[in-house]
Amino acid sequence: MEKKLNKLAKVNESFTVYRYDNGFMIEVSGRDRNNYYKTTKIMCNTQDDLIETVKEALSMDLDD
Repeated sequence: MEKKLNKLAKVNESFTVYRYDNGFMIEVSGRDRNNYYKTTKIMCNTQDDLIETVKEALSMDLDD
């Protein structure tokens, strides 16, 4: 599976999911490999795609 959150090395404790008529968007913030703060927004066309992206975020290290 292709990683969708590959711009982030660590994630914050929370993320936001937006529900639209044609899909979902998940917004995840954290730190990149250079320790800069980043926010990434991922469009998901299906619920399964959204769930896989949430699982990926949950498996990443936290930015403590």
